[in-house]
Parts: sequence; C-alpha cells; structure tokens
Amino acid sequence: MKNYVIAIEETVVQNFEVKANSQEEALRKVETGYKNGHYVLESGEVQAKKMSVLNSDNESDKWIEF
Repeated sequence: MKNYVIAIEETVVQNFEVKANSQEEALRKVETGYKNGHYVLESGEVQAKKMSVLNSDNESDKWIEF
C-alpha cells in the first residue's frame, strides 16, 4: 500500500461591519486589521470545499469539489 497526501481546501465566509467614509477606506481598514489579527474568521459558513492529491513537490494539478 502507498501513502498519499491529500489537501483539503475550504472557502469560509464571515461578515464584519466597519465604519468608514468610503468603500475603499473600509477595505483598507479591514485588510490592515486582518493582517494585524483584529479580524479572524471563526468556524463560519462553508461556501465551497475541494480536495486534491499532492505530488512529491506538494503541488496539485487537479482539484475535485465534494
């Protein structure tokens, strides 16, 4: 029997409310806050799931939705 490395990727969505003077400012605030750990996605609503077998370089050439 062989060993395989399987990667699972999920897309999780969570909404955050932020006060800003424009959409651009709101996006900048959230991006900065995310990078600084102020916005952290909890176990939220999974929007998509897929998996793939990784090759010896830990790369994937085909993803399968499940």
